[in-house]
Amino acid sequence: MADLLRTEAARLRPGDRLPSSRALVARLGVSPVTVSRALARLAAEGLVVTRPGSGTFVAERPRGVRARRPADHGWQAVALGDRAVDPGGVAALLTPPPEGVIAMGGGYLPASLQPLQALATAAARAARRPDAWERPPLAGIGGLRAWFARAVGGEITPADVLITGGGQQAIGIALRAMLAPGAPLLVESPTYQGVLSAARAAGLHTVPVPVDGSGVRPDLLADAFAMTGARAFYCQPTFHNPTGAVLSPDRREQVLSVARAAGAFVIEDDFARHLAIEPAPPPLAADDPDGRVVHISSLTKAAAPSLRIAALIARGPVAERLRALQVVDSFFPARHLQETALDLVSSPAWERHRRTVRAALRERRDALAAALARELPGLAFESPRGGQHLWARLPDGVDDVALADAALCEGVVVNAGRPYFPAEPDGAYLRIGYAMAASVAELAEGVRRLARALDGYSLGARR
Repeated sequence: MADLLRTEAARLRPGDRLPSSRALVARLGVSPVTVSRALARLAAEGLVVTRPGSGTFVAERPRGVRARRPADHGWQAVALGDRAVDPGGVAALLTPPPEGVIAMGGGYLPASLQPLQALATAAARAARRPDAWERPPLAGIGGLRAWFARAVGGEITPADVLITGGGQQAIGIALRAMLAPGAPLLVESPTYQGVLSAARAAGLHTVPVPVDGSGVRPDLLADAFAMTGARAFYCQPTFHNPTGAVLSPDRREQVLSVARAAGAFVIEDDFARHLAIEPAPPPLAADDPDGRVVHISSLTKAAAPSLRIAALIARGPVAERLRALQVVDSFFPARHLQETALDLVSSPAWERHRRTVRAALRERRDALAAALARELPGLAFESPRGGQHLWARLPDGVDDVALADAALCEGVVVNAGRPYFPAEPDGAYLRIGYAMAASVAELAEGVRRLARALDGYSLGARR
């Protein structure tokens, strides 16, 4: 939209008036909000000037600007070398779907399930604090560290907590603090795309360890440690992304025992604890007296995308390494955002919000499962006990990436399973979200569109 208006402004002379917002909405078939955002972007670039009550006009162009030769950036390829940072699937997960497309991919709650009023109230109170814009303690404000410590339980204390700018930042800090470039990192297979991208960016070598319906297999984890000499294992024991699995009680102690025998850390990404539909077991960190588990907990998934607040919980020398790397990287998360998060989770509104989200996720999960059973009986899946996604195995011979592309053409976003595997997948899967759609009715329509996509794919494959 901004590109269209930029082109239109370039055809006009300085001082010429652009069409009104109402005319642009009618001509381009977009919403008034889309037009408003595009005009604001052009104003920020200095291309247009908005005059309240009069309209939007092409800005005066700077005088005396001489034409320059086209820039040549080719030299940078040599200077940068062959190391690449590929945002790949992570960027795709963060990209909003086109207008009219049903969102059943990604990983954030829709606006209707975000505690927007409570967040606004908390942010306003935080802004009125005399020290709102002062530097916070480097490890985070005390009340927020205490809240995260209580949420984990066991022997965790506020002194063990480091506040970070979201779960993805916490993952990056943990990987780079604990492992040198070229080192192996054991990961579940499949696993969260973000950790695969972060590991590649840190120069690590990811080694897959298969999971089943009860979580990672401890016997295969022990074999992987023995073969690679790895010193860290990244896992999501509770509401695993993408499968939704919960590590079974008997395997919890086995995983810790295997790591203990290998002299290795367990990086526990507990990103979905506040998205529980059914009761969740305590974190692995709560049963870890020796500081073997480095625990990551985030508020973002259960609140709103821009509440970029998470915690890294660790004890011993690794905790000092984590704190040091965050200071070197980014100093600290903004105090105002930390105060907002603390105000939110300390208020009665937080527990009301969690109850609302739990009920909504249960309704949506069950509605999605029923719609899939009705419209797509060839898919095999288990209903997760929490989180935001359902992991479905596709019939033999179906290409998950091609099907996800076909689904987008039908007007629904789902995630192909292949990018979640650090090595060759054991089959074709889709990650289908039940939290992101606007309503249960929209979920049902999304499944109908997915069924049409599969029918079209199957018809094309037979030709």
